[in-house]
Amino acid sequence: MMKWIDTYDIAIELADTYPDVDPLTINFVTLRNLVMDLESFDDDPDRCGEKILEAIQMAWLDEIQ
Repeated sequence: MMKWIDTYDIAIELADTYPDVDPLTINFVTLRNLVMDLESFDDDPDRCGEKILEAIQMAWLDEIQ
C-alpha cells in the first residue's frame, strides 16, 4: 500500500488511472481526493500537507511529459 511519502509511485498511479487529467489544471483539494481514491493508497488523510501535494503534482507532471 502507498503512503503520502510515496510521491513518485502515487504520480505513476495517477497518470495511469486518470490519463485525461492535466495535473496543472486541478486544485490541491481535488488532487488529495484523487490520491485517496486510488485503490493502492492507504494512509491517514490528516498526514497530507501542501508540500506533499505539490510534490505529487510535480511528479505526476514529470510522468506524463
